[in-house]
Amino acid sequence: MPAHIVHTIPPVYDARSRVLILGTMPSPKSREQGFYYGHPQNRFWRALAAALDEPAPQTVPEKRALALRRGIALWDVLASCDIEGASDASIQNPVANDLTPILAAADIRAVFTTGRRAAGLYQTHIRPRTGLSALALPSPSPANCACSFERLVEAYRAVLDYLED
Repeated sequence: MPAHIVHTIPPVYDARSRVLILGTMPSPKSREQGFYYGHPQNRFWRALAAALDEPAPQTVPEKRALALRRGIALWDVLASCDIEGASDASIQNPVANDLTPILAAADIRAVFTTGRRAAGLYQTHIRPRTGLSALALPSPSPANCACSFERLVEAYRAVLDYLED
């Protein structure tokens, strides 16, 4: 049975952010932790750190610091939806986040989504408002076993092209 979830984790960004990475909606573990990609089996932080040639952050403050230090903003496509657990496939009644605060505060050069569902929701609900296209990265979810860790890291290296001054 889907539950109605309202996004409560604030976006991570500052004036130096150049890349915006958007998921769909925080998982139950992420909501419990109060930060993005919080499930211990999720490969986001390990893959991003490897792509950036940085040590993998372990704590929420380390994760936030890594993102901000490297010019990466984080948020999710959705402000609310009905969802079963962490299953993006089950999402119904999506309501998009308003990216205006991030886009007004930072010179975002590229938008990336983590997974096909986030990409589709972005395309439908956000791109018409921003005019910005998004590049879809493979989902870092442990459920995406079709994508090896090495392939995930290689895909996440795409952010590097937009971080250089």
